[in-house]
Amino acid sequence: MTTFDDILEEAGKFGRCQKRIFALFCMVSMPFAGVYVGIVFQGFTPDHWCRDPAVLERRHACGWTLEHTRRLTVPQVNSSGALQPSTCTQYDVDWNATALTCDTQELNLSRATTTQCLEGWEYDYRGRQSFVTEFDLVCSNGWLVDMYQATLNVGFLIGSIAIGYLADRFGRKMSFLMSSLLNAIAGILVAVAPDYVSLLVFRTLYGFGVKGGWMAGYVLITEIVGVEFRRTVGVLYQMFFSVGILLLPLLAYFITDWRWLQVVITAPYILFLSYYWLVPESPRWLLSQKQRSKAVEITEAMAKENKMTLSKNIETLTDDNAHSTTASFMDLFRTPKMRKHTFILSYNWFTSAVVYQGLIMRLGILGGNVYVDFLISGLVEFPAAFLILFTIERIGRRLPFASANIVAGASCFITAFIPESMFWFKTVVACVGRLGITMAFEMVVFVNTELYPTFVRNLGVSVCSTLCDIGGIIAPFLLYRLAVIWLELPLIIFGSLAFLAGGLVLLLPETRGMPLPDTIDDIEFPDKMRHKNVVKEQQLTNLLPDSNALTSKEPTSV
Repeated sequence: MTTFDDILEEAGKFGRCQKRIFALFCMVSMPFAGVYVGIVFQGFTPDHWCRDPAVLERRHACGWTLEHTRRLTVPQVNSSGALQPSTCTQYDVDWNATALTCDTQELNLSRATTTQCLEGWEYDYRGRQSFVTEFDLVCSNGWLVDMYQATLNVGFLIGSIAIGYLADRFGRKMSFLMSSLLNAIAGILVAVAPDYVSLLVFRTLYGFGVKGGWMAGYVLITEIVGVEFRRTVGVLYQMFFSVGILLLPLLAYFITDWRWLQVVITAPYILFLSYYWLVPESPRWLLSQKQRSKAVEITEAMAKENKMTLSKNIETLTDDNAHSTTASFMDLFRTPKMRKHTFILSYNWFTSAVVYQGLIMRLGILGGNVYVDFLISGLVEFPAAFLILFTIERIGRRLPFASANIVAGASCFITAFIPESMFWFKTVVACVGRLGITMAFEMVVFVNTELYPTFVRNLGVSVCSTLCDIGGIIAPFLLYRLAVIWLELPLIIFGSLAFLAGGLVLLLPETRGMPLPDTIDDIEFPDKMRHKNVVKEQQLTNLLPDSNALTSKEPTSV
């Protein structure tokens, strides 16, 4: 029997067809960045202070400066050793009953009582409209901004499992198209949400489709290329997320209204519906579902586009896992090695999310100009991708994966004990940690795909990656709550998590040069799969002399 990996040898492992499909799916990673971190611009919280209608009216009538009116409205509070205008309290003064004329320069309000903002807030918009300013999500309502991001992660959590199951049950292509349709609808609904509750509901739906569709696309491209190209397409596919991070501040700089920015981020998902005509289903998945004729048809089309010719071996194309047509959640835990892989990979997804987001939030993405900070943030991630591409085929998957986690953990520990007086050195070491955890984050995705058989691969990746979403929800609480106890305590926690993740990775098998497993037996008995591949190679080698003899044989004289 001939397997799909055998046919790829003839059809082209990474020919014109696969490159075209890969380029199309790389486009999917860019808007994903806008969905995931767009809150920095859409939820921008500018300087704000209590609004007093009476003082505001007098300011317009008298032409007072902003600073003058703030002195009359906003008390000074001690913040980090310096007096700053309060953002959440105002003087409890009835200005309608107080003599206030246009030539009033100052009043002594040092003995005046204060109260919470009663008439809303004024904002220093700086030219940007966000949902924070539109719905007044500041002060006691500030936690609702976190809910905006939390609901996205809830959508990720549910959607990655649901769409992961659908992708293994109904196909990678169909699941990707369904998620793109959902993303287009939910994204536009977010842009036109009339109130904050509606915004949260639509945001959850948005998260439901975005991550699951991204994972379905990732699995599809890794299933249609040869084993030696999986690492390249996997890393570059994720690297386009960083490209999206570079593009996002440029878009946000020119599109200052959060609703229109949401429309622009969503627009690509409408275009992705055209992939119905541009992208084929995964032949490897079709074989696992006993749909051999469709798999042969698609493989022949791939070979034609690659300008390759298939032998008659395609008529015997089969899949060892064809008897198991449905994916089950219990398949991830039923056998010892599958269970070990699931636990270790899930923990690494969790750690990557917590440490990655924690380090970004700690740096405040370097502070200062948010547009420049975002560009720097995106640029930091590119060396990680190149390090992966340089090492994993020379060294393997396991050692770089473990080392990336250990470097991130060590950087967190070292950063925690560097004094604040060595600010730049502290920042550089923290960036090294960011580089390490970015590398680990990118590696966990394609290592995850290499450690599950075809029929349950998409579900396996989706289930393990749900821990990433839980980590994304927990990360802010770990950072901000623990920092109250000791500013550097979160780094100690992050370092411990990363060290443990690196040690657990060493318990995983090496997958460099190994074909994608087709059955659970290939996972549980890897030596058997290696032996099967060696036998195949020997059989092919034994056929070569005979075919050479036939071609070199002298024609018979008549």
